[in-house]
Amino acid sequence: MPLTPEEPQIYESVPGTRASAGASRTPQASRTAAPVPGPRQAPRPAPPRTDSKGPSTPGRPGSPRQGNPPASAKRASPATTARIHLVAATDATAVEVADEEVDKLLDEGRAPGEILLLTTGGHHPWAEHELTFGEDSYWRQLTDAEDVFCAHASAVDRTTQRPIVLLAVNGGTDPEAAAALPAALEKATEQLIVCGDPDRVRGLL
Repeated sequence: MPLTPEEPQIYESVPGTRASAGASRTPQASRTAAPVPGPRQAPRPAPPRTDSKGPSTPGRPGSPRQGNPPASAKRASPATTARIHLVAATDATAVEVADEEVDKLLDEGRAPGEILLLTTGGHHPWAEHELTFGEDSYWRQLTDAEDVFCAHASAVDRTTQRPIVLLAVNGGTDPEAAAALPAALEKATEQLIVCGDPDRVRGLL
């Protein structure tokens, strides 16, 4: 089904080894946990934390960069149609690939609070962890807009617009994924990055 009055242009890429900033990172196959927040002073993953705000939150995508302005300072006015970028991934690797895309965005200077990551299958590991502290604490972090926020696509109506939205198609039925695509596009003011099987995603479009 059409997402916008005009068919958006879709850019596709295949994730691979990064030549510069990502070259020193631990290969994805050897990870025991998704990226964690906090300055990168030691190899990831960091040890589990006991509170809901510390730098070793399990699975938080990306890492806060010092010197990045608040999201409100860099956030552009909503565009008529956000660009759609498709990154190839399987259901099993979609979240991992989305985390890599978040790392790239942060390396390029985007503020963490400008990024929203949605999933169609299971919750992102960070969201699973934060929800153990209660819904109020979890959703408060969306309002604070200080970090990358992860949510399930079924709760997209509770999220707010951000310049960049990533949609990890990591499962769910075709109708659920099909509904998530336009909903995610509506939340993106600059760019929607879809991480999933290209054939499946194009079929849903």
